[in-house]
This record gives sequence, structure tokens and C-alpha cells, in this order.
Amino acid sequence: MTAPTECPDLAIPDLYRRHLSKGRASLSDLTGGALELSSHAAHVFGADGRRFLDCGGYGVFLVGHTHPIVVEAVVAQARSHPMSTRLLLEPTAALAAAALAAVTPAGLDRVHFVNSGAEATEAALKLARVHGKRRLVSAEGGFHGKTMGALSLTAKEFYQEPFRPLLPDVTHVPYGDVSALDGTVDADTCLFLEPVQGEGGVVVPPDGYLTAAQRLCRERGAFLVLDEIQTGLGRLGTWWGADREAVSPDVLLVGKGLSGGVVPVAAMVATDAAYEPFSRDPFLHTSTFAASPIAMAAARSAVETIRAEGMVDRAAALGRTLLDGLARIVADRCPGLVAQIRGAGLLIGVECKDEHTAGAFVMELHDRGVLVNHSLNAHKVIRFTPPAVLTRSDVDWLLTAFDDAATTLEGTL
Repeated sequence: MTAPTECPDLAIPDLYRRHLSKGRASLSDLTGGALELSSHAAHVFGADGRRFLDCGGYGVFLVGHTHPIVVEAVVAQARSHPMSTRLLLEPTAALAAAALAAVTPAGLDRVHFVNSGAEATEAALKLARVHGKRRLVSAEGGFHGKTMGALSLTAKEFYQEPFRPLLPDVTHVPYGDVSALDGTVDADTCLFLEPVQGEGGVVVPPDGYLTAAQRLCRERGAFLVLDEIQTGLGRLGTWWGADREAVSPDVLLVGKGLSGGVVPVAAMVATDAAYEPFSRDPFLHTSTFAASPIAMAAARSAVETIRAEGMVDRAAALGRTLLDGLARIVADRCPGLVAQIRGAGLLIGVECKDEHTAGAFVMELHDRGVLVNHSLNAHKVIRFTPPAVLTRSDVDWLLTAFDDAATTLEGTL
């Protein structure tokens, strides 16, 4: 894949400032106004021909950028029938649903496609409501989206305060604390949990936490939703975070990697019993663009590619290599700057001593051509979500860049 040789003759930061976001334009100043124009596998190419190693992307690019199989499926669909009338049955939706249901935990066979992770959360909220579950419980540090219903679950005052009042009867409990669930969950409850908190700073719960949550919900007749928008489809080195404890919730939320890095798409997957109201009345919750044929081509191809190319096992192996390498570098170079390194598979968090140090790490890595994300609910935590197509040279690049950044920062902070 070659980098583009020229950039469109436009003042892109000025156009952002004028038509999109002044804040985004200002943030671009930190990266020298760098633009991204093309991508392939683990790499993104800038307007000046510079190549970046993408270890961020908020977890979208598990199969890498522009995977040829996914791209070809989408292009072929775009040429033949990109959007549907929604009046006739459309085959790509059925085939994508079957592909996804074939890899979800046992009993999760009903698929409701949407356009984004936040929409998947909203669909689950409405499904719970129609079952009479009007009390919502989510975890402190959790992130479920920023639409009004999803934001009610996202336990971050910074995001919530400007938009109050939000949904009523929402309780946030400490993540990983079974006793807090025991004192909160009842028959009127819908419980939303992430198997590993991503935006919360890559927080891995204690062993048995998800099992206990499922047991409490079943004993008390509560509704359990596992938000696997970031953790699912192999990101953790297992197909699902639920698989780590053989949990099967009432509803599973899927997104990010389901896109194949090509077309935005997400899904709510439910058991027969949970989905029955939506199954009985197909007009109870709908969206004009949901399950568009081009998105369905991407989703089906992404699932099939993850399975065919062994990306779940590859994510597990790469994750072990990266965790060990990053931990070794911190111990050798900057033990005073990093509090902890943790993660599962290719969801890895580096918790710095403070937000300033985390920001400095992000910029030092950028200067060395490595893109990473900070965590929206935990600004001290740098988040690595690289694709499962990293090569040996990509791994070396990442670890060398982190080593150099750690060495530089140890001498300046």
C-alpha cells in the first residue's frame, strides 16, 4: 500500500473550524495539523506521506484497515444494491444475522442491527422497558454511549451534567463489587455491565464477577445486558468477554469490530424470550438506515474474516507479547511514571501517575508514529487497541516507540 502523494488543495483545519468543530481544529494543532488520507492493515497514511501505526481507533479496527475481503464484499454490494426499500425481505441482513448468531454465546440467536453502539444501547433500554424493567443499574466508570438514554448509563458527571434531566431511576454501583449488586438488583432492574471497562481505563473485574451478576439477575428476575461493543468479536483474545466466565446474558451489545473497519454497524443480540416483543411487532423499534445492505455485507464479512483468519487466537497471543513487553519497558525505564499496566488480549491500558503524564505519553508516541487513545472516563490511562493483523515489525515498532517515549519522559517529568 503506497501513501498518497498529495492532499486536496483545501485548508482542512480552517474548514473544521468553520463548519465542524472549533475544538477539533484546536486539538489538531497538537499534532501539527496532521491529516489522514488512506490506510491499510495496521497503518494510516498522512497527507505528507508519513506512515502511522494505528494502535488506537477506539477499538474499531480489529481486522485492520481496508481488509481486502471486507472491502470487496462492501464494494460488490454497493454496485448491486447498497440500500434497501425495507418493504421486501433483503438477503444480506439474514445472512449477516446468521453469521453473528453463529459466534455469540449460547441462546443469543435474535439479532437487531443498528448503526452505532449508542443505538444498540438504546435498543436494549427499550427492550428492557417493554419487559417492565424500569430501574437501570450500571457501573461507575462504565461507558455505554452519549445519546440521552445511553448517557444516563454512562457514569461520568462531565458528560451528563449539561444534559440533565436524563432518564430517571438510574443507579451507578462500584464496578467489580458483587455486594453492591446484591444490594441493588431486584425484579424491576435492568443491569448493564461491560466485561472489561474500556473507556473506564481498561478495568478487568475480579474473577467470578460476571458469573455472580448473572446468578443474581436470574434469581431475582432482573434483565442482564452485557455491553461488548468494545470487548467483543475477539478483542479480548476470546470471542466475547462473556466467554471468560461462560456467561450468557439476556442481551449482548456488539459494535466497533463488527464494522470490519469499513462501514459503521452495530447490533443488539438477544435470547428468544428477551427479544419476543420486538420479534412479534417488527415496527415497535425501527430505523430507516439500520441493516442497510452495505453494512450487512461488512458485518457478515467481518465475522467470517475473524473466524477464518484465526484473529481471536492471534489477539490473545499478540496481547500477551505486548503486555509483557510494555511491562518490561516500564520496569526498566520509568517505574515512577506508570502505576499499572493491565488488559486482556488487544485491549491494554497503561495507567500513568497523572493526566499530564498520560498526555505526554500520547504525544511522544505520536511523534514516533504510533497512534493511541486516552480513556474517556479515565484520563490517566493510555489505551492500546491495535488490530490483530500486527506483524512482527509492527510489534517491534510499537515497543521501540514506547521504550523511546518512556526514556524521554523519565528524564523530563
